[in-house]
Amino acid sequence: MGAGGTGGGMRGAFAPSARRLRALARAELALLGRNRGVVFTALAVPLAIPFTMRPALDQLDLAKAGLSIGTTLLTTAIGFSFLFAVYTALVSAYVARREELVLKRLRTGELSDTEILTGTALPPVLLGLAQALVLCAGCAALLHTGAPKAPYLLLPGLLAGLVVSAALAALTSSFTRTAESAQVTALPLVFLSMAGSGISVPTEFMPDRLASVCELLPLSPAIRLVRGGWTGQLSAYETLGALATALAWTIVAVFAVRRWFRWDPRR
Repeated sequence: MGAGGTGGGMRGAFAPSARRLRALARAELALLGRNRGVVFTALAVPLAIPFTMRPALDQLDLAKAGLSIGTTLLTTAIGFSFLFAVYTALVSAYVARREELVLKRLRTGELSDTEILTGTALPPVLLGLAQALVLCAGCAALLHTGAPKAPYLLLPGLLAGLVVSAALAALTSSFTRTAESAQVTALPLVFLSMAGSGISVPTEFMPDRLASVCELLPLSPAIRLVRGGWTGQLSAYETLGALATALAWTIVAVFAVRRWFRWDPRR
């Protein structure tokens, strides 16, 4: 009886929060759908850009690094999904809602700060997850990547990329003045991740010292885990290192958001 009562109490405590999150996520999805530029970037870029990079990848000896064109393009596309479907879309969303006083009004109601940030992030995060799953299926069918050799690495890789991207989006929005400038303030992380996290060029083709530094970038652990899930080449030590780096970035980003996130418009 006691255990059942405790379980029922916990469910009863979480139910109102879940309802509030669903309502906020539905409203945010409707607002996101009205911003055609953000929607186009989030949907088209992760699908189109990786395949325009194929001629450059064909110049690399991927087989020597234990890679194939299929697995390389797959992780590239998923990396772009993290950057554009989640990160840049969320920077724009947080800034727009802040400047329109939406966030300030939400704080006067029943929603907690965590619920507001999470509810706003849910549509882009779920879009990024759905896009990643579609890319996995599409690349397996069209690029003959085959089944992942270490599928247990895919879920933590995807979760790490989605969570870190969302947390860094909230942090970036704190230093962004207007919704129009959101695309500009997001660029440094986008370019840094494209160049150094193994999204555009696998880190296997970088000098060892540079690769070691690049492995510490925010999205590098997620890309390593996703790629390792398909190739099966990630050792237990490398897996633990990637998971620890992803956790560290998540903790740092969440702490920074709690410390510096702006709820009031920047005038």
